[in-house]
Amino acid sequence: MGTSSAAATASSAGSSPAADTLALAISPCPNDTFAFHALIHGLVPAAPAVSTTFADIDVLNARAAQGLDDLVKVSYAALPWLLDKYSLLRAGSALGRGCGPLVLTAGRTDLRGASVVIPGTRTTAYLLFRLWAEKLGVGSIEVLPFDQIMPAVRDGRFDAGLVIHESRFTYPSYGLTAVADLGDWWEGHTGLPIPLGGILGRRGLDPAALSELVRASVAAAFADRSASASFVIEHAQEMAPDVVNAHIELYVNDFSLDLGDEGMAAVGELLGRAVAAGLVPALPPGSLDTWPPRI
Repeated sequence: MGTSSAAATASSAGSSPAADTLALAISPCPNDTFAFHALIHGLVPAAPAVSTTFADIDVLNARAAQGLDDLVKVSYAALPWLLDKYSLLRAGSALGRGCGPLVLTAGRTDLRGASVVIPGTRTTAYLLFRLWAEKLGVGSIEVLPFDQIMPAVRDGRFDAGLVIHESRFTYPSYGLTAVADLGDWWEGHTGLPIPLGGILGRRGLDPAALSELVRASVAAAFADRSASASFVIEHAQEMAPDVVNAHIELYVNDFSLDLGDEGMAAVGELLGRAVAAGLVPALPPGSLDTWPPRI
């Protein structure tokens, strides 16, 4: 893609902070900083300059609802509220197996009436939790930034916590136990990978061109893993190097290069089940239609 293809469209629509600049919003988590390092640092040939915002996933979902960015990482659970402003890109997604959210407690096994802290009401983790816990009769639900959830459960502020990302590697150090792995539950019921988060491109920009930029950035990350190491660590919130590497291995994979048929099927299955359960609005016909995959 030439420099002007996505960026010039954004500039003419008044949607970028400066001419030939794309506004990108992602999390500071290792999977995102690893995948987008090349694009952010001008290492993708012919790509426009990028202005980057780092934020927690709940904040990213809210930014997308306001249409603040040209490229934005969001929870797949939030898609029904965002597709009027954005298109789903085929590249940059976080899908996989063995990488689902966990339900943690400090020893409690019965969640009936339990107070539960979650990372956001429109996160994929919470959507999966609602599908899984439909008949459990859990109690109150409250939201905290995901990095505050385990300390809050450990300290007795909540009976259970719904955790994502690197928490699946570190929760034993907080004295917590996993009472459910929602990724295992999802895979057992559907046979599909779990669709956690995706990259959206602002409507009015060329989705194929944007997806190619993201795909090229992910490919560059795979080609030279050491290039992004210091950048990833800088944003990793004091995560241990082995946890950082495990995080990347779990969440950045072939689906990050292209969703493919299986990835699109997983997204459709998640949202279809959520619509059937009355948890999200119905999607307009064709709203998830996309262009042919590159690979």
